[in-house]
Amino acid sequence: MRIARPRAAKMFAAVLAIGLIATGCASERDDEESGDDGQPFVFGAPGDPASLDPSLASDGETFRVTRQAFETLLDHEPGGTELVGGLAHTWSSNEAGTEWTFELEEGVTFHDGSELTAEVICQNFDRWYNWSGTYQNTTISYYWQTVFGGFAQNESEETPDPNYVGCSAPEELTAVIEVAEPSANYPGGFSLQAFAIHSPEAIEAYEQDEASGEGENITFPGYSQEAGTVAGTGPFEVSEWNKGNGEVTLTAFDDYWGDTKAGVDELVFRTIPEESARRQALQAGDIQGYDLVAPADVVTLEGEGFQVPVRGVFNLLYLGITQESNPALETLEVRQALAHALDRQNIVDAQLPEGGVVATQFMPDTVAGYSENVTTYDHDPDRARELLAEAGQEDLTLDFCYPTEVTRPYMPAPADIYELLRADLEEVGITVNPVPLKWNPDYTETTRDGGCNIYLLGWTGDFNDGFNFLGTWFAGYQKEWGFENEELFDLLSQAETEPDEATRVGLYEQANEAVMDFLPGVPISSSPPSIAFSADVNPPTVSPLTQENFAEVSFK
Repeated sequence: MRIARPRAAKMFAAVLAIGLIATGCASERDDEESGDDGQPFVFGAPGDPASLDPSLASDGETFRVTRQAFETLLDHEPGGTELVGGLAHTWSSNEAGTEWTFELEEGVTFHDGSELTAEVICQNFDRWYNWSGTYQNTTISYYWQTVFGGFAQNESEETPDPNYVGCSAPEELTAVIEVAEPSANYPGGFSLQAFAIHSPEAIEAYEQDEASGEGENITFPGYSQEAGTVAGTGPFEVSEWNKGNGEVTLTAFDDYWGDTKAGVDELVFRTIPEESARRQALQAGDIQGYDLVAPADVVTLEGEGFQVPVRGVFNLLYLGITQESNPALETLEVRQALAHALDRQNIVDAQLPEGGVVATQFMPDTVAGYSENVTTYDHDPDRARELLAEAGQEDLTLDFCYPTEVTRPYMPAPADIYELLRADLEEVGITVNPVPLKWNPDYTETTRDGGCNIYLLGWTGDFNDGFNFLGTWFAGYQKEWGFENEELFDLLSQAETEPDEATRVGLYEQANEAVMDFLPGVPISSSPPSIAFSADVNPPTVSPLTQENFAEVSFK
């Protein structure tokens, strides 16, 4: 049986992590000592959230907002990747890894006054399991399908079989979730914001306002696009979403059950897509913090007295290759030529913050399962030309997609990174057609549907298990990669269901080696993204998972 760390360990980890942040400590709310005088804390975000209901989302900007209002069964230690208690103070599984028992915290109240019980946990999970119609589209239910499979009644042959079996409440504060097969996604999946717990009254209200559409034309339910209906248990509650101004406003929840109560009365997330505009807003005092600081701005901001803590490395940027989009890309020698053509060290030196590294495989070296024995592809333009000649592709032309109006933790300047890689490819004789696309929804949908020859994408881990990286991309056929490799698929399927951790890590190492021999894409880099704050605030503990808890923020 696997037993969790109790909440006491979580709080000790919080104290330790906060003590290690040299830029200032995030404090619990203290009305006598707070210097905010009702001043809102405004944070500059790179993009808009997609929904106020995290169940319907799969993007970091949505989760940055909803994480402040909604909580999950499990959480991560402040500043780290180890699982700790959330709404459940302890958890355990049977030996087979198919039955997960959660002991819930007492006295937890939702924003609408409802009480947290095990029955409410089951109501949430059964809601997701019984989704139908538009909700079975991966645009909405990506994480449910990734972690728990399909639904009570699948409506498409492409939908995976459900792994979720059911949820029971043998006691008022004991919830038991049963799955058909063990998975490397558990218990980490129970920490995902997509599975944050909603109040029973809110769930009933959600049923009156359905999502609609199909394919790429999805309309989110109205309740998820305006404040007033959603209700979680977090230290803040959503009070307004002004889409015209690109602002989501949250207010402190006075009846919050946890130890870290909101340190400010009002928290505002303001969308400012361009990094330079976010920096200028911070310098002007219009905002008190922003994310994804350009590497060139770190020294400048620190010299001006701003706080610029750096997260740990837990992400990956890669060049994706959609093999089915161009017959030439189905040839291994062509994919190898792309890898040898790219000067990835130049990307690290020119575009990434200090601490960025060239990636040799599809996970950072901070994740168990990283292999020292993968095939590597050094920058070698001459070898790239030889490989193209061997494949009869000296005149290769490729459409190269890259995103606009966005910065990501693994990709601080997409257009600049694209330009450097384009020059590398053209140097070896490849003709590049640029395809710039707005990040949301054009770019994400086009890449997911296999509409690019090559493209830039990446991933910040949700939790610390190798399957969260390798399985995300290579556990089965996906249009964005456009290849069939049953040997690789089977290897990752074996790793996903392997209950012994040491054996599973060994399988991840084998999978990394197999991936880099097959080369479905080119891993480029991993980087430690920076986040900036004004001098007059106590910032939150920064998270390598980009899961900052803004309840820790207070004014000095």
